[in-house]
Amino acid sequence: MKTPTRRRILVVCTRRIGDVLLTTPLIRSLRKAWQDAQIDVLVLQGTEGVLVGNPDIDRVRALPKGGTRWARLRFYLSLLQSYDISLAATGSDRARFLARWAGRRCLGLWSLTDPARGRRWLPGHWVDFSETGEHAIESPLRLAKAIGVPPWREVVPPQRKAFPAITGLRQSYAVVHPWPKFSYKAWPRERWVSLGRALALDGLQVVLSGGPDVEEMAFCAGLAEEIPGALNLCGTQGFDSLAKLISLARVYIGPDTVMTHIAAATGAPTVALFGPSNPVRWGPWPARWRQPESPWPFRGSRNFGNVWLIQGEAPCVPCLMEGCERKLDSRSRCLDELPLGRVTAAIAQALALASVRGN
Repeated sequence: MKTPTRRRILVVCTRRIGDVLLTTPLIRSLRKAWQDAQIDVLVLQGTEGVLVGNPDIDRVRALPKGGTRWARLRFYLSLLQSYDISLAATGSDRARFLARWAGRRCLGLWSLTDPARGRRWLPGHWVDFSETGEHAIESPLRLAKAIGVPPWREVVPPQRKAFPAITGLRQSYAVVHPWPKFSYKAWPRERWVSLGRALALDGLQVVLSGGPDVEEMAFCAGLAEEIPGALNLCGTQGFDSLAKLISLARVYIGPDTVMTHIAAATGAPTVALFGPSNPVRWGPWPARWRQPESPWPFRGSRNFGNVWLIQGEAPCVPCLMEGCERKLDSRSRCLDELPLGRVTAAIAQALALASVRGN
C-alpha cells in the first residue's frame, strides 16, 4: 500500500472499553510515524472515556445510539470515504464494514478462526491474527506493520494534567478496585474486606475506585464501612482522574478489568487477580515492556516490571470460559479459592518497588 500524500487516518474499534484502551499502541505507532497526520478514532458510545486526554488523537467519534434517524444518517454520511486510510482494529464485521465505508483504502483484522465468507466485507487487504496466541495489543499492531509503520508497544492511559481535588485523601494510599464487570472475574467480598484491613494496618489509606453502576457503588460503599479510614470514590471520578490518582499510589490492586490495564499503563505498582481469562492475551501490559511477545505465561503467577499477575490455582486454570457455569454471572472457583496470603505477598513486593520509585 502506498503512503498517501495527505494522511487522514481513522482507527475503528467498535468493541468493549478494554479493547479500545488496548488499541492505543496502534494509535501511538501511527502518531510516532506520521506526526502531521490527522488521526481520528471511531468507537461505540460509552467507551470514549479511556481516550480522554490522549495526545495521539485528533478526534474521537462515537457511533450514535439514540437520536433521530436523520441524525444517524448524517453521521454515517459524514464518514463516507472521508479518510485516506481506515483501519479496523478489531476482528468484527461491524468494524470491517465501517472501515470499508469510511476509508478510500482500508485494512482490517481477520481472526484465524473466523469463517472465510466474511472476507467479502474487506476487499483488498486483511491481516490474520490469533485470538489466543498473542497479546491483545499485538493484534492491532499487525495493521501498523502491514502499512510500513514501526510498532510502538505502549498502552496510553487516559490523561489529565492537574491532580483531581479529592477531600480526605491522605499522602500514602493504595487504590483498590474490587468490582469487575462480570461475576466470573470476581474475588470474594470477604477477601476484599480482609485485604483492606491489612492495608490499613500497614498505614495505607484504602481508596476504593469504581464506576457509576448502582450495584458496584453499593458494593464499594459496603466495603468502605468495614475498612478503617477507607475513602470511597466509586462513581465519582472519570477515567482520567482515576489514572492520575493511581499513577501516584503506593500500589493498585484489582481484578481482570479495564481499570487494571490503565493502572499498569500508568507505571504504578499493579497487582492483578486472574482466574479463567487467558493471561497471554489479556494480562496487563507492563509500562515499559517493549517486546512483541506477551510477558505472561499461559499458566502461573509472575512479575514483570511494574505488574504482578496472580493467577488462581486449579488443574483447569485458565479454562478460557465464563466461570465454572459458563455464563457471565457465574462464579469462578479458582478465584473464590485464591487465598489472601498470595495477594498480600505480591503487594509486599509491589510496595518495595513503590519505595524505590519514591512514592
